[in-house]
Formats: sequence, structure tokens, C-alpha cells
Amino acid sequence: MSPDLGWGLILEIFLRFLLLSLLATGGALSLAPAMHKYLVVQKGLITDTQFIGSIALAQSAPGPNVLFVTVLGWQAAGFWGALAMTVGCLIPSAVLAVYAGRKIVSNPNSFWMRGLREGLAPIAIGLTFATAVVLLKPWITEWRVWLLTIASISVAYFTRLAPIYLIAVGAAIGAFGFLNP
Repeated sequence: MSPDLGWGLILEIFLRFLLLSLLATGGALSLAPAMHKYLVVQKGLITDTQFIGSIALAQSAPGPNVLFVTVLGWQAAGFWGALAMTVGCLIPSAVLAVYAGRKIVSNPNSFWMRGLREGLAPIAIGLTFATAVVLLKPWITEWRVWLLTIASISVAYFTRLAPIYLIAVGAAIGAFGFLNP
């Protein structure tokens, strides 16, 4: 651990991500705006570029969607930061998933379960949209990024094209530097 990063910060990171995990109705990636605010804006542990790069790296790697939390933790505070963020994110959501899963299986059509599903859907959509805004923020004035975003959303919405093709096209565009200002 770096000399300027103490155990107090590791504990703070763990507790922060423990609480954030309770909001992860759209999956772990829906927490990206709150993670960005904490890691980049409030604490200054990583830069915007590191934040976005960590998410891009983790999303392109095989494995669970929550992998980006571990990469962010590593960038922010090394091994112990990665461990604190990952465990902090996984404990509450795992406990709630097991509990909710049991309730849904035992009463799938109950008033409360339907209300929960219908109530969480708009929250998940809003959190996902907020994540997109945070990830696009560095390129907010770049028209080529907006063009690619609108084209990707349109193709995804109006066709049955598998998302892997959109990802491949986006990766090729990025690899060839077409989005660099």
C-alpha cells in the first residue's frame, strides 16, 4: 500500500461501496456515476481518463460485469482498494439477491413482488442513463461521439442485430482513432 493511502481510507472505501451496492438496481455499472463522484471528484484518487479506461478494460474482458469495480479499486488504492471495493459491492447485493430470490420464487405474482419489479424498472433505467452521461462527459462536445452513440442506439433499437456486432464496430472505430479530437 502506498504511504499516502492508509487503512482509514481503505475502510472508508469499503463502507462507501457497501452502501453504494444497495443502489445497484440496474447492475453494478449503474453505480458508475456515484463511484465517479467519490473516486474522481471528492477523493481525487484517480483521473477521469483512468476511470473511463478502467471501465472499458473491465467490460472488454471476459467475466462478471462487476469486474470493473475491482479494476477501479486497483487503480485507486492498489490490492487493498480492489479488495475493499469488490467485497463492499458484493456483500449487500448478494444477500439481497438471495433474499429477494426466495421471496420471488415463493410469491412471484404477489402485489408486493409486482410492485417491486415495476417500481425498480424506472430506477434502473435512470441509473443506466446517468452512467452513460458520466462515461460520455469527456467527449460531450465531440460530434463524432454523439453520431456514434445515436447510430448505435438506433441500430440496437430498430434491428435484431446482436450487440456483439455493435461492440466490435465501436472497438474498431476506437482502435483506428476515429474518435480522437
